[in-house]
Amino acid sequence: MEIITLSAGLGALGGLTRGIIGLLKALSLRRRIIWKYWLITVLIATIIGTFVGIVFDFDYRLSLLSGYAGSDILEGIYKSFKVQKTYIRNQK
Repeated sequence: MEIITLSAGLGALGGLTRGIIGLLKALSLRRRIIWKYWLITVLIATIIGTFVGIVFDFDYRLSLLSGYAGSDILEGIYKSFKVQKTYIRNQK
């Protein structure tokens, strides 16, 4: 149980690090911050760090890195599927 808790904590730390960097970037660009999205990415990073720690026989560096990179990968996937407006011009 101790390994699971420690790997979850390190995954969360990696996700929080990624999240704080994203917050600083959003603040510098004066963008709107979506707190629900931020919290979900940190929670998912915690889950990713936990499973990677369990699967790979708890290497603390791997749990920390997977929490950081895992939330980054998920953010990239979210942005690639995000619906954007497309304008079609009428032909005359």
